[in-house]
Amino acid sequence: MLPTQSMYYEDVHIGQELPALRKGPLTTAHLMRWSAAMENWHRIHYDQAYAKNCEKLPELLINGSLKQQFIMELLTTWAGPDGWAWKASFQFRSMNLVDETLSIWGRVREKSDGPGYGLVELDLGILNNGNKESTPGNATVALPYRKGAPVPYPFVPPQP
Repeated sequence: MLPTQSMYYEDVHIGQELPALRKGPLTTAHLMRWSAAMENWHRIHYDQAYAKNCEKLPELLINGSLKQQFIMELLTTWAGPDGWAWKASFQFRSMNLVDETLSIWGRVREKSDGPGYGLVELDLGILNNGNKESTPGNATVALPYRKGAPVPYPFVPPQP
């Protein structure tokens, strides 16, 4: 989903929840298509018999790069067309399996004024159907000031 509405730094407050992004249930077809698009031919993402019998996994695994894409989709959609998802860091701490519905979430942890735009620090993660966290992390998003210009492209990070 492409961002359609601008988010402004002044409208953000610490503790604010980003609208969750929900994906799924993710089927074998979703995983196979993503594997093909990424040219990731590891059979644990599309060959159920192999995943279960050879790798001893409980089910097909949702690709880590697909989860990464979901996180960036959440951030860029929230930042809007005038903001910038500057950086994200996360850890794959547990598996997500085929047929799960994932909820990608974010929460504002900190704000700081920048040169021509504000920086917003976020906690984020991915929860499965059972509300188990699999991918905790954080991110920094640059947002324009309400009466300012869009965040410049190409984005030049502020100097420390």
